[in-house]
Amino acid sequence: MPPSVPSLPRRVARMLRTSLFAQVGCALVLGIVVGKLWPGFAADLQPLGDGFIRLIKTIISPLVFCVVVVGIAKAGDLKAFGRIGLKALIWFEVASTLALVIGLLAANVVQPGSGMNVDPATLDASAVDAKTGGGHLPSTTEFALNALPTSFIGAFAENSLLQVLVLACLVGAALLHLGHTKVPQVLPAIEQAQEVIFAIVGFVMRLAPIAVFGAMAVLIGNYGLGVIETYGKLIVLCYLAAALFIVLLAVALKVVTGLSLWKFLRYIREEMLLALGTASTESVLPRVMQKLRKAGARDDAVGLVLPTGYSFNLDGASLYLSIGTLFIAQAVGVDLSFGQQVTVILVLMLTSKGMAGIPGSAFLALSATASSLGAIPAGAVALLLGVDRIMDSMRVVTNLLGNCVAVFAVCRWEGALDRERAKKVLDGEIVVTVDGEETVTPELAKPGMLEKPGMLEKPGTSGTSGTPETPAPEESAAVPARTTKETATEAG
Repeated sequence: MPPSVPSLPRRVARMLRTSLFAQVGCALVLGIVVGKLWPGFAADLQPLGDGFIRLIKTIISPLVFCVVVVGIAKAGDLKAFGRIGLKALIWFEVASTLALVIGLLAANVVQPGSGMNVDPATLDASAVDAKTGGGHLPSTTEFALNALPTSFIGAFAENSLLQVLVLACLVGAALLHLGHTKVPQVLPAIEQAQEVIFAIVGFVMRLAPIAVFGAMAVLIGNYGLGVIETYGKLIVLCYLAAALFIVLLAVALKVVTGLSLWKFLRYIREEMLLALGTASTESVLPRVMQKLRKAGARDDAVGLVLPTGYSFNLDGASLYLSIGTLFIAQAVGVDLSFGQQVTVILVLMLTSKGMAGIPGSAFLALSATASSLGAIPAGAVALLLGVDRIMDSMRVVTNLLGNCVAVFAVCRWEGALDRERAKKVLDGEIVVTVDGEETVTPELAKPGMLEKPGMLEKPGTSGTSGTPETPAPEESAAVPARTTKETATEAG
């Protein structure tokens, strides 16, 4: 007799029990409901989201260090690592400048602030200072110096990704210089530490639905849904501009690598929903790094390009800043000339690079831009205080996708991308579960795939471009292919 099909309630219960995507989605909806109905209670849920972000931040620095060191040591070519860094910076500058230009063009065409006729004297400029905590964006010299660590432990204690990257490059270079014969135990120890950290990531991710519930409840409880009516034109414009930029990213990814951005978005749907719920790309950095490695991107490229993009490639923030600058000018009745708008692009090209990790950085960048123009009152920046938090979703999605596309593009440019494996992962022929385990989907697999060694590759074993390393036959045989039903359940 054929096996009985589980009833709908049982299938839903199993999905909620096993699928992180379903859990986070339900937490998102529940958070909105609680924030709308009980805003006072929702405000007390702030620690749920903050605690999760703290746990993730604890993991990020050691994970980036391990991935970069192992990547450099296994690649065996420090010059190639330098080329990856240079190509990444070129891609970042082109992408972020394109985002700025798209934002300015969109704001000129739609003019979201026209007709508001706001008197700057009526705005509370002190509210901006409260938002930014009296901080300031670093100058170019300060930014460069801050990327250099003052102590080995301090870089990890302050959770400074750029400083950790510098240390990882030095350690990786030292391992290459000394060779495995002089320090035979160091690299295996770092690899083992990397696996321990990924296991911790799996544990922490189980708390993601609780974090999303708390963060979304606080957002709706504090700001409500009325702000959407007040700033509707600006919000719609920002999201449409972001959608246009993402379409351009999809075209670029297809042209450069032959991969589909939409399939990749489906591949990281759990991480994307978590980033949206917590309004933080940092919350998914460890998992996205793991998934990019599983999708055929070489370890050293992932370890360098993705964390660096968190400081240098804030495409969503660039879109928002350029649109926001013109919105403020239009709202207070200031008509910016073509030369002044070019100045906006040049100033934001610099200020947007030092925003990561600074409280209220968007307002600091807007204030610096207004001051450089000399035509927009500094207090006018307060116009965006009510809508800034609503823009987080747009910035998070655009920033994350922009950096992931950068990883694939730079890997392809450097010959560090296994395209065959990437296509199989994105097509669902190889399924990567929440815990980082891999299974082959029998109904999608090509003939003979289930018998091929290397398809159930362990984390961190991908070799150079197009040649995934082959584990021992007995290792492959020891991992039986699972049924389609089990695979689909785990993948959510």
